[in-house]
Amino acid sequence: MRIAIFGAGAVGCYLGGRLAAAGGDVVLIGRARVGAEVARGLVLTDYRGGRVETAPLPFTEGPEGARDAALVLVCVKSAASAEAARALRSHLAPDAVVVSFQNGLDNAQVLAEGLGRPVLRGMVGFNVAAQGAGGFHQGTQGGLHVADDPRLPVALFRRAGLALTRHADMAPVLRAKLMLNLNNAVNALSGLPLRAELSQRDFRRCLALAQEEWLGLCARAGMPLARLTPLPARMLPGVLRLPDPLFRALAGGMLRIDPLARSSMADDLAQGRATEIDWINGEVLRLARAQSLEAPVNRRLVALIGAGRRDWSAPALLGELSAALRRGTDGR
Repeated sequence: MRIAIFGAGAVGCYLGGRLAAAGGDVVLIGRARVGAEVARGLVLTDYRGGRVETAPLPFTEGPEGARDAALVLVCVKSAASAEAARALRSHLAPDAVVVSFQNGLDNAQVLAEGLGRPVLRGMVGFNVAAQGAGGFHQGTQGGLHVADDPRLPVALFRRAGLALTRHADMAPVLRAKLMLNLNNAVNALSGLPLRAELSQRDFRRCLALAQEEWLGLCARAGMPLARLTPLPARMLPGVLRLPDPLFRALAGGMLRIDPLARSSMADDLAQGRATEIDWINGEVLRLARAQSLEAPVNRRLVALIGAGRRDWSAPALLGELSAALRRGTDGR
């Protein structure tokens, strides 16, 4: 089975490299800059100390690289989904399986509409950072989730250390992942690595406020969230608010993160690239509008990311979001 990775960024190169090391026939499709970085092969590491090296993988900048692929993993940023569909449409084999491994809720639908064919919803539950010179590092725990399909090469993913958790309905999984991804904006605004940010109670309280808006809107709409952590989603805001010693004792697994790992939104903001804020916190705003309600905390996070400041202290950011919540509650 030939596997095409469309969107060979950090996540795409990591998945492609792991699958190739396990025996997959992989081609990477991405920007010329990435092609130059991976020309000598990939070095894939993870937070547990694992290390995998690969020979150089086939690489192309054009969508024609997907022509003979039986499996196409789309890993582009959310804003590029429609463009990706237009690029790929004339190059896919009739029976190719397409999987969206992207943030957000509706990218698979956007791809399916543009491609004129079904697309499987998928989710990457861990953070990957580009290290340069072909190095890619998994900095957090988590796995791969995907809509169940008998054509998926489950054994290959398992050999690659990327076991697929398959679901009959991916919607609750994506909603739960989005809830966790609400931390991306908090992390970007803090300017800190993930572990340092989550180690501070006031930053966690910021995240709890954002998550509670999403949980309340989903509950009102009758939209359940899957359980992706040891605790049910509804309990996470309360745990995040615990004092630091108690949080470390009860939820230490949330801090099993590499000291330098950051959210992809933090990297995008630091490098002046467009972020995925509209496909993460923006989803909260869209669901609120559908219910004729407000989501003042997430609205303020969207505005702050747009302003671009990356040195918020935990107390200052908590004060900003708490004030937004008060204004929203007062109807102002």
